[in-house]
Amino acid sequence: MNRPENVWSDPLHIFETRLHADPARVVIRPFHLGWQSKNAPGGRAMRLVEDVAALTEERAAAEYERVLHDFKERHWQTESIFSERFEEVARNLELDRGALSETKQRLIGSYFCHEYTFAAAALMNPSIVPSPDQSGLQDGCVRFIMSLRAVGEGHISTIAFREGIAECDGTFSLWPQASFATSVELDEEGETDAEGIVSVHRHADSSLSNTVIFPITEQQRGGLEDLRLVQFDHGGGDYEWIGTYTAWSGTSIRSELLRTRDFRKFDLEPISGAAGRNKGMALFPEKIDGRYAMVSRQDGKNLFLLRSDRIDVWDDEGVLLMEPKYPWEFIQIGNCGSPILTDAGWLLFTHGVGAMRKYALGCALLDRDDPSKVIARSTEPVLTAENADRSGYVPNVIYTCGALKVGERLLIPYGISDSTVGFATCEIDKLLGLME
Repeated sequence: MNRPENVWSDPLHIFETRLHADPARVVIRPFHLGWQSKNAPGGRAMRLVEDVAALTEERAAAEYERVLHDFKERHWQTESIFSERFEEVARNLELDRGALSETKQRLIGSYFCHEYTFAAAALMNPSIVPSPDQSGLQDGCVRFIMSLRAVGEGHISTIAFREGIAECDGTFSLWPQASFATSVELDEEGETDAEGIVSVHRHADSSLSNTVIFPITEQQRGGLEDLRLVQFDHGGGDYEWIGTYTAWSGTSIRSELLRTRDFRKFDLEPISGAAGRNKGMALFPEKIDGRYAMVSRQDGKNLFLLRSDRIDVWDDEGVLLMEPKYPWEFIQIGNCGSPILTDAGWLLFTHGVGAMRKYALGCALLDRDDPSKVIARSTEPVLTAENADRSGYVPNVIYTCGALKVGERLLIPYGISDSTVGFATCEIDKLLGLME
């Protein structure tokens, strides 16, 4: 159980717990550099298959044992993954499966795989929501799911998860995870070039804490950045977990939606419309006056309130909600996750960028019925990088993509200098008391 240490002044209490980048956490990924195709120059993929096929059975078995010695204990269901990968290659190259022994098939599959450390460079910018499963808990406890932006080789961002339980007294615990992870799988092949909804699922035997969502489409190939999850209430007890994230192609950005009802199957859906070309969209957890609502930074500096009749189309550029007002946010402000409903109104965490590009955490209170009205906002940062937390991949940054309401308290996971994740807790009333 993690108990808070009062490192900063009230109202936030900071936990000693830190989640760090970890090059030991690995996943098996397809190995392809555009040379899998049977039409690739020189037939490099087919030549590789032919080289393995030409081995004697004894030599193939020895080589396969060497692969298993190096990698079997580092991954989950390793041999099944090799078999599945061989099937993909066989379909692509139109291979005669009957001409190859099972050992040679799996050995070929291993050559078309590689080990990837998805969180070797950084772990940052978490969001957090109640789990769909709240059974068997003591009163006041909340089982939660936390998303994380994991950065690995090539600075590719993926979506990772951790599960845990938050107590009403501010403490929390995280469920354990294995050293290896598994990637989600496409529901249908051939969706990598899709411009519409792409559906993926995690393996039925894999836990969510050991699951990673990798880029799939061309628009996503540079990374999936800063998922902002929210438990969305459709009414009548119908809940859906929806996240907004930035799909980075390497040259352009687009906002997209992650949608799930059970964290086993996920739909990745592009957002169309003028507003979808911007970063940092955060969805309200329910409709406002019968329409969907978002908070977003549409001009690179200020916060806007957007409304739409469709969750996947955002043509309205919105109305100006907040401008930088205080020195610690003069360069720009943005949201830090979806608004949280309190008795006083909508609590919105913000980030401000000040001198020397220092990112700090702030907050604002919006009217319950008309969130375009700002009731109050923090005049000073709620949390800012101090001492050792100033150092990291991108220094001087405190950033979150969402907090969790647990009774009358908040559990706030936050990114530290784009490198690690920390945790804080606070009483909602004390946080509201900071605002003017």
